[in-house]
Amino acid sequence: MSKILTVFGATGNQGGSVVRAILNDPALSKEFKIRGITRDVSKPAAQALASKGVEVVAADMNTAEQVAPAVKDAHTVFLVTNYWETNSGNGEIAQGKAVADACKTAGVKQLIFSSLLDTKKISNGRLTHIKHFEGKAEIEEYIRQSNVPATFVLPGFFASNLFTSIRKNEDGSYGWALPANGDKAKVPLFDVNADMGNFVKAAIKNFPGTINKRIFAATDYYSPNRIISEFSEVIGKPATFNQVPADVFESFLPAPVAKELTENMMLLEDPGYYGDADLKESLDLLDEKPVTWKEFVEQNRSNHNTGACIESTQVSWGSDSHLTPPSSSYLNE
Repeated sequence: MSKILTVFGATGNQGGSVVRAILNDPALSKEFKIRGITRDVSKPAAQALASKGVEVVAADMNTAEQVAPAVKDAHTVFLVTNYWETNSGNGEIAQGKAVADACKTAGVKQLIFSSLLDTKKISNGRLTHIKHFEGKAEIEEYIRQSNVPATFVLPGFFASNLFTSIRKNEDGSYGWALPANGDKAKVPLFDVNADMGNFVKAAIKNFPGTINKRIFAATDYYSPNRIISEFSEVIGKPATFNQVPADVFESFLPAPVAKELTENMMLLEDPGYYGDADLKESLDLLDEKPVTWKEFVEQNRSNHNTGACIESTQVSWGSDSHLTPPSSSYLNE
């Protein structure tokens, strides 16, 4: 009899990637029956999952009575929480704790949580506004203290968000700016749609060896200068990176998220998105090589050249580049 794998956010970027990775794996697709959790089972994305044999179940993580049935009899649970849904750390934390409690009651053997580091702690109190990191770190700590057997997969910076922040200028060149040094900042990039599921799959395949461990889901550390250089190489157009003052960067962001996203970008240089974590151990768990930045740009270049990118606030910076605030990794949860 197949084990049950419950996937929260099954129609989203991360959960959807997990579902695809399991369905496409010859061994795991037989070992596990996927229970996909979404709030609306009638939407096309949910129906598409059902057509592939996924048990699609409606549940709201804000309602404890709906969380318990979602994890009942499950061997493994994948959990992603969404801070940006309400811009409330308290709401996200409550959701995470509710699922953790339900998993403990249900006797789940492996809870895989999409986590992030405590940025206030690793920056020694310098960065205090990155709430979408802090909330996930608090949930991780709660899970650990609850003694729920768990693995923590920490997604890197979404390549899709960075891609749309590189802007085309009137002369056909491209520009990108951050409040971080072009050589010193380290951006742990990855393609969430292609590879989040592969990192989660690795956590499952290496169970129980991955219990209480962190897996850093990123292809490599890229400096901003390397990012813009490889982008230019693939696109075939000049592209430049500019470091800008934090207050200038912040001034072009919507007020409710300005401080948070500015500090999020400052994090890339000091103390680092993952602190000083080495990626090798996590990458060695994978069955397949993750998508590189150059490969991602090549696969999506037609969207960029045709202007199909997401529009965002921009301002001319210098003579030939645009300052466009890039999204945090979790704007596309």
